[in-house]
Amino acid sequence: MKSLGKHLIVELYGCSSELLNNLVQVEKILIEAVELSKATIVQPVFHHFSPHGVSGVVVIAESHFTIHTWPEYGYCALDIFTCGEQIDPDESLQFMKERFQAQNMSVMEIKRGTLDVPAQELRHKP
Repeated sequence: MKSLGKHLIVELYGCSSELLNNLVQVEKILIEAVELSKATIVQPVFHHFSPHGVSGVVVIAESHFTIHTWPEYGYCALDIFTCGEQIDPDESLQFMKERFQAQNMSVMEIKRGTLDVPAQELRHKP
């Protein structure tokens, strides 16, 4: 059965605490990951928390990439939600694992919008 989208729930462990607490670097890495996926960026929004941690979202025409960091634990949570079948986040995932210097990565995939309609009638946003 076809679905409207794919939602990846990603956890990175053993990351560089310094990188996870650097708003400029987190934003740069996430935007580069989106570009690697060939998604269309609509707007990025990022925030640095006090005393530490960064959260951000890159809204894409195909849905979104998000990140929430806990530098004090060397951990970050990523969500990659893409609609349609044009976007392949695999290269983006490897890129973020390497750039955040993660020792371990966990990925769970959820099909979103699994509808009981013929596949030819399932439409995605352009």
